[in-house]
Amino acid sequence: MSDSAEFLALKQRMKSTWMAGDFGQIARIAERSAEEFVDRLDLQPGMRVLDVACGTGNQSVPAARTGADVTGLDIAPNLLEQARERARQENLSLNLIEGDAEQLPHKEAEFDVVLSMFGAMFAPRPERVVSEFLRVCRPGGMIAMGNWTPGGFVGKSFALNGRYVPLPPGVPAPALWGNERVVAERFGDKAQLQMTPRMVKFDVPCGPEEVVELFKTYFGPTKTAFERLDANGQRAMQNDLVRLWADHNEGRDGHTVVQAEYLEVHARPN
Repeated sequence: MSDSAEFLALKQRMKSTWMAGDFGQIARIAERSAEEFVDRLDLQPGMRVLDVACGTGNQSVPAARTGADVTGLDIAPNLLEQARERARQENLSLNLIEGDAEQLPHKEAEFDVVLSMFGAMFAPRPERVVSEFLRVCRPGGMIAMGNWTPGGFVGKSFALNGRYVPLPPGVPAPALWGNERVVAERFGDKAQLQMTPRMVKFDVPCGPEEVVELFKTYFGPTKTAFERLDANGQRAMQNDLVRLWADHNEGRDGHTVVQAEYLEVHARPN
C-alpha cells in the first residue's frame, strides 16, 4: 500500500475520525489498566521512552511520573492538548508531538522503550509500524504493545462495526495485532517476543443503553460510523451494540461492567 493520493486521503479520514467526539471521556475508563501496563515496564529515571499513538496521555503521564524522558506522539492534535493539560496539572515534563506511527520523526536507536497501548494497532500498514518501532528502539531495548484480541469484547465490537461500516480495501483488521501468531509473523526474527493475555475492566456507572450513547457521543470511530449510516442502519447498529454490552455485562446496581481481553506484547529487538 503506497502513499498515493487515495492512501493519503485515507490517512486524513483516520485523523478526522480520532479527532471526532472527545476521546478523553472514553480513555479515562481504561486509565488504571494503562497505569498497570506502564508499571510492568519497570521504567527508570532518565530512560528515553516513546509513547506512540499516545492519545490523551494514559500511558505517557504515568511513564513521566517515573522520571523517564518521555515523548508522546499522536495524529490527533486535540488529544495531544488533553495530554499536555494532564501533564501540566501534575507538573510533569512531557514532550508531546503530532506524528504518524508509520513514519516516526526520530533517529535510529533513539529510545530505550517504545510503547503503544490500543494505538498503533489501528495504523493501516502493520509492516511499517514494526519497521519503525524496530528502527527507533535501541537493540536490547523494549517495544511494548497492548492490542485488543479478536475474540475479546472489543474485538467483537470491532467486528460488529465492520458489518455496518467495512474497513477500506487492503486495510487489515486492527484486532489481528491481538493474535499471537500474527504478531510473531510481523516481528519475525528481528526481536525476542513475550506475549501475555490480559484484561481491562470497563466499569461505567450506567446501563448498556447509556454506555452505547456515551460511545456514540465521545468515541470518534463509533461516532463516525453512526454518521455514515442511514436511520435504519443506525437503529440496527445501536440495537446490536446494546445487545453486545448487555450480553457481556457483569455489573449490578446501575453499572455496566465488562471484561475486555487484550494481548500484551513485549519485544526486545536483536
